[in-house]
Amino acid sequence: MKNELKTNVKIENLDLSNPENCTRLFKTNNDIDILINNAGFGDFGTFDKTDLNKELSMIDTNIKATHILSKLYLQDMKRKNSGYILNVASIAGFISGPLMATYYATKNYVVSLSKAIQKELKKEGSKVQVSVLCPGPVNTNFDNVANVRFSLKGLSSQYVAQYAIDQMFKNKKVIIPGKMMKIIYAGNKLAPACLSLEIAYHSQKRKNQTTSPSFKNNQETERNKK
Repeated sequence: MKNELKTNVKIENLDLSNPENCTRLFKTNNDIDILINNAGFGDFGTFDKTDLNKELSMIDTNIKATHILSKLYLQDMKRKNSGYILNVASIAGFISGPLMATYYATKNYVVSLSKAIQKELKKEGSKVQVSVLCPGPVNTNFDNVANVRFSLKGLSSQYVAQYAIDQMFKNKKVIIPGKMMKIIYAGNKLAPACLSLEIAYHSQKRKNQTTSPSFKNNQETERNKK
């Protein structure tokens, strides 16, 4: 990957679900201008049947790593009175998500935390900027890790990344790429909570890889090969 980039980069391989690695990353790279908290993953299934260890690792990655790195780098940036923090959440961060309950809850945390920090910085007159990115489906390996298939076509990761950076530099607080996600976001703010939950449940149910026709066809093909 390093050879594919046109600029000089330093790559460190660390498991950010381990809090000690988050602290180590800060200590070895503490003088930066931009922090992007992008590490995270999801999982599909009813809450009583999903794997507890996977969920705890998800909480450690999606919440704890974002929390620790945001705090450490924010303290450093405030001393310099400059810098950008971009926390990657999801459109899921604005609602509850039956069948992906833990993932949605972690992204709710990221959205809530980011907004609170934004208000604190504004009250203090700080020049440090904090933004939260809330995309819908994006073409990454997320689907395979979470065992889901999105019914909506995902945006390219290149488009979402460029859009997020452009909006961050414009000091946009909540960044939602794609017209469809903007419509869904606006509609959710108007819909009653019970209706949002019902819509979310049916939307999530369609993502289940194990019940989708294409997934079943692939399974049948693999069995025929054996």
